[in-house]
Amino acid sequence: MATAEVQLLVTCLVDAMAPDVGKATVAVLERAGCSVSFPSGQTCCGQPAFNVGLVPDAREMAIHTVDVLDATDGPIVVPSGSCAAMIVEHYPHLLRGTPSAEKAGRVADRVRELSQFLVDDLGITDLAANCSGCKLTVHKSCHGLRGLGLGDEVDRLMRDIDGAEVLDLEGAEECCGFGGLFSVEMPEVSAAIMDTKLDRVDDTGASVLVGGDISCLLHLEGGLRRRGSGVVVRHFVEMLAAGDGGEDAT
Repeated sequence: MATAEVQLLVTCLVDAMAPDVGKATVAVLERAGCSVSFPSGQTCCGQPAFNVGLVPDAREMAIHTVDVLDATDGPIVVPSGSCAAMIVEHYPHLLRGTPSAEKAGRVADRVRELSQFLVDDLGITDLAANCSGCKLTVHKSCHGLRGLGLGDEVDRLMRDIDGAEVLDLEGAEECCGFGGLFSVEMPEVSAAIMDTKLDRVDDTGASVLVGGDISCLLHLEGGLRRRGSGVVVRHFVEMLAAGDGGEDAT
């Protein structure tokens, strides 16, 4: 397998809240034949500021991010549909008419969400992962679906895990209720949406809930913990890193 150089944009939440997801991303990309570089100047993409209307602050972070990433080569891989969508969808508009506009366009063209990169670009679904007896169900996050046009990439990756059974989740494409600051500003509505999602997860009989955005997964994991549920929550890349020398995914 030919080696491709990729740049890892690890995201703030992975860095601060789920570093094992970052480690798993590197392991899986290397298993897929990639050489992984980590641009050390990367920081927040600016999405939180953008979401609350702090456009000058978001623009400043976007300028810094495109400066860092435009100085690199190869695909920019992001283990988060949310942050990837911020760069692909919003950077070109946010930086239009500024000296960074061309950089924003070049960077946006190179950004790929992780499952999208593995399945659609590399054509890989089987990464020699195993999870004997695992019953998985997949939540599809809004930014990946509606912002990036992702479809069944994660499902296909999960189905090629040796020993895993992927169970259909009713309303898999419906919001989990997190919605960034929506969950803070409208907590009762957010919790109600989450409860519907978790009821449906329970109905599947799955032992593992899989997704591709740490923000959604942290939200759902908190809800499951408050219920006293035994369902384990994992980013899909943690499942892919299991086996062939990797740790147990569950």
